[in-house]
Amino acid sequence: MAVPDNQNAPTEEQMRVLINKLSAYIEQFHGGSVEFIALEGNALKVRLGGACLGCPLLPSTLHGWVEGTIKQFFPSIESVEDVP
Repeated sequence: MAVPDNQNAPTEEQMRVLINKLSAYIEQFHGGSVEFIALEGNALKVRLGGACLGCPLLPSTLHGWVEGTIKQFFPSIESVEDVP
């Protein structure tokens, strides 16, 4: 996944690019989606949708897949939260 390599302070645009790539993967292989909502300092807010809604594995997808990938590219992100 090619993403700009500014790991210390991601811009909203950089975060949107990465979230869009994650969402495409999740949609293709799992039927779910992830949408960028806001970047507030070191906290990222997203909205999971599609097949993720009501799925008992939503916390694993959010923290294991989405948050893990975000922190791999942008270690300064301290939290990723799913908002309704």
